[in-house]
Amino acid sequence: MMSRTALDLWVGIFVAIGFAALVFLAMKVGNFSGLDGRETYRIEAPFDNIGGLKVRAPVKSAGVLVGRVQSIRFDTETYRAVVQMEIDKRFEFPADTSASILTSGLLGEQYIGLEAGADIEPLREGDRVLITQSAVVLEKLIGQFLFDKAAEPAAQ
Repeated sequence: MMSRTALDLWVGIFVAIGFAALVFLAMKVGNFSGLDGRETYRIEAPFDNIGGLKVRAPVKSAGVLVGRVQSIRFDTETYRAVVQMEIDKRFEFPADTSASILTSGLLGEQYIGLEAGADIEPLREGDRVLITQSAVVLEKLIGQFLFDKAAEPAAQ
Protein backbone atom coordinates (compact mmCIF):
# COMPACT_ATOMS: atom_id res chain seq x y z
CA MET A 1 0.00 0.00 0.00
CA MET A 2 1.21 3.49 -0.94
CA SER A 3 2.07 5.91 1.88
CA ARG A 4 0.22 9.21 2.16
CA THR A 5 3.28 11.32 1.21
CA ALA A 6 3.99 9.24 -1.90
CA LEU A 7 0.36 9.57 -2.97
CA ASP A 8 0.49 13.35 -2.41
CA LEU A 9 3.70 13.53 -4.45
CA TRP A 10 2.13 11.69 -7.40
CA VAL A 11 -1.00 13.86 -7.27
CA GLY A 12 1.20 16.98 -7.25
CA ILE A 13 3.18 15.74 -10.27
CA PHE A 14 -0.06 14.95 -12.12
CA VAL A 15 -1.46 18.43 -11.37
CA ALA A 16 1.79 20.10 -12.52
CA ILE A 17 1.75 18.16 -15.82
CA GLY A 18 -1.90 19.13 -16.34
CA PHE A 19 -1.13 22.79 -15.67
CA ALA A 20 1.83 22.71 -18.10
CA ALA A 21 -0.42 21.16 -20.77
CA LEU A 22 -3.00 23.93 -20.28
CA VAL A 23 -0.33 26.63 -20.62
CA PHE A 24 0.97 24.94 -23.79
CA LEU A 25 -2.53 24.84 -25.31
CA ALA A 26 -3.18 28.47 -24.38
CA MET A 27 0.05 29.47 -26.14
CA LYS A 28 -0.91 27.53 -29.26
CA VAL A 29 -4.43 28.95 -29.40
CA GLY A 30 -3.16 32.48 -28.78
CA ASN A 31 -0.60 32.27 -31.63
CA PHE A 32 2.19 32.92 -29.13
CA SER A 33 4.33 30.10 -30.44
CA GLY A 34 6.87 31.85 -32.59
CA LEU A 35 8.74 30.45 -35.53
CA ASP A 36 10.42 27.89 -33.25
CA GLY A 37 13.44 30.12 -32.60
CA ARG A 38 14.44 30.32 -36.26
CA GLU A 39 16.30 33.32 -37.65
CA THR A 40 14.05 35.94 -39.20
CA TYR A 41 14.18 39.20 -41.10
CA ARG A 42 11.72 42.09 -40.84
CA ILE A 43 9.83 43.73 -43.68
CA GLU A 44 6.94 46.16 -43.62
CA ALA A 45 3.96 46.96 -45.83
CA PRO A 46 1.53 49.91 -45.86
CA PHE A 47 -2.21 49.19 -46.14
CA ASP A 48 -5.22 51.51 -46.53
CA ASN A 49 -7.33 49.24 -44.31
CA ILE A 50 -6.14 46.28 -42.22
CA GLY A 51 -9.64 45.20 -41.12
CA GLY A 52 -9.34 42.85 -38.14
CA LEU A 53 -5.66 41.95 -38.62
CA LYS A 54 -3.89 41.44 -35.30
CA VAL A 55 -0.32 41.23 -34.06
CA ARG A 56 0.99 37.61 -34.25
CA ALA A 57 -1.35 36.87 -37.20
CA PRO A 58 0.15 34.42 -39.71
CA VAL A 59 2.00 35.50 -42.84
CA LYS A 60 1.54 32.87 -45.53
CA SER A 61 2.69 32.26 -49.07
CA ALA A 62 0.95 29.57 -51.15
CA GLY A 63 -0.78 28.48 -47.92
CA VAL A 64 2.52 27.84 -46.10
CA LEU A 65 3.33 29.71 -42.88
CA VAL A 66 6.42 31.84 -43.61
CA GLY A 67 6.20 34.40 -40.82
CA ARG A 68 4.08 36.38 -38.36
CA VAL A 69 2.88 39.97 -38.00
CA GLN A 70 5.29 41.66 -35.58
CA SER A 71 3.61 45.04 -35.11
CA ILE A 72 0.99 47.37 -36.54
CA ARG A 73 1.28 51.15 -36.41
CA PHE A 74 -0.51 54.14 -37.92
CA ASP A 75 1.57 56.44 -40.15
CA THR A 76 0.42 60.01 -39.43
CA GLU A 77 2.03 61.35 -42.63
CA THR A 78 0.33 59.02 -45.12
CA TYR A 79 -2.68 58.09 -42.93
CA ARG A 80 -2.13 54.41 -43.63
CA ALA A 81 -1.55 51.39 -41.42
CA VAL A 82 2.00 50.03 -41.58
CA VAL A 83 2.33 46.33 -40.79
CA GLN A 84 5.74 45.00 -39.79
CA MET A 85 6.27 41.28 -40.44
CA GLU A 86 8.89 38.80 -39.29
CA ILE A 87 9.73 36.38 -42.10
CA ASP A 88 11.67 33.13 -41.64
CA LYS A 89 15.15 33.51 -43.22
CA ARG A 90 14.68 30.20 -45.06
CA PHE A 91 12.19 31.97 -47.31
CA GLU A 92 13.55 34.70 -49.60
CA PHE A 93 11.01 36.74 -51.53
CA PRO A 94 11.71 38.96 -54.56
CA ALA A 95 11.74 42.74 -54.05
CA ASP A 96 8.52 43.12 -56.08
CA THR A 97 6.52 40.76 -53.86
CA SER A 98 2.92 41.82 -53.18
CA ALA A 99 1.05 41.54 -49.87
CA SER A 100 -2.69 41.09 -49.36
CA ILE A 101 -4.81 40.83 -46.25
CA LEU A 102 -6.92 37.68 -46.60
CA THR A 103 -9.44 35.82 -44.46
CA SER A 104 -9.43 32.10 -43.61
CA GLY A 105 -12.90 30.92 -44.56
CA LEU A 106 -15.97 33.16 -44.50
CA LEU A 107 -15.60 34.52 -40.97
CA GLY A 108 -12.17 33.19 -40.00
CA GLU A 109 -9.06 34.95 -38.79
CA GLN A 110 -7.26 37.41 -41.06
CA TYR A 111 -3.72 36.84 -42.25
CA ILE A 112 -1.26 38.32 -44.72
CA GLY A 113 -0.70 36.52 -48.00
CA LEU A 114 2.56 37.15 -49.83
CA GLU A 115 2.73 36.61 -53.57
CA ALA A 116 6.21 36.47 -55.04
CA GLY A 117 7.11 38.67 -57.98
CA ALA A 118 9.82 38.16 -60.59
CA ASP A 119 12.54 40.56 -59.43
CA ILE A 120 16.08 39.21 -59.15
CA GLU A 121 16.83 41.18 -55.97
CA PRO A 122 15.39 39.65 -52.77
CA LEU A 123 13.70 41.52 -49.92
CA ARG A 124 16.15 42.34 -47.14
CA GLU A 125 15.88 43.37 -43.47
CA GLY A 126 13.85 46.59 -43.20
CA ASP A 127 12.59 46.61 -46.83
CA ARG A 128 9.08 47.76 -47.67
CA VAL A 129 6.54 45.85 -49.75
CA LEU A 130 5.03 48.49 -52.03
CA ILE A 131 2.30 46.46 -53.77
CA THR A 132 -0.45 45.86 -51.21
CA GLN A 133 -4.14 45.01 -51.21
CA SER A 134 -6.19 45.98 -48.18
CA ALA A 135 -8.63 43.81 -46.28
CA VAL A 136 -12.08 43.29 -47.73
CA VAL A 137 -14.54 44.72 -45.23
CA LEU A 138 -17.78 42.74 -45.30
CA GLU A 139 -19.87 45.73 -44.20
CA LYS A 140 -18.60 47.82 -47.15
CA LEU A 141 -19.41 45.02 -49.61
CA ILE A 142 -22.95 44.63 -48.26
CA GLY A 143 -23.47 48.41 -48.28
CA GLN A 144 -22.22 48.67 -51.88
CA PHE A 145 -24.51 45.81 -52.95
CA LEU A 146 -27.55 47.44 -51.32
CA PHE A 147 -26.68 50.83 -52.82
CA ASP A 148 -26.36 49.30 -56.31
CA LYS A 149 -29.71 47.50 -55.91
CA ALA A 150 -31.42 50.73 -54.78
CA ALA A 151 -30.00 52.63 -57.77
CA GLU A 152 -31.40 50.12 -60.32
CA PRO A 153 -34.61 51.17 -62.04
CA ALA A 154 -37.66 49.22 -60.88
CA ALA A 155 -38.70 46.35 -63.16
CA GLN A 156 -42.13 46.77 -64.73
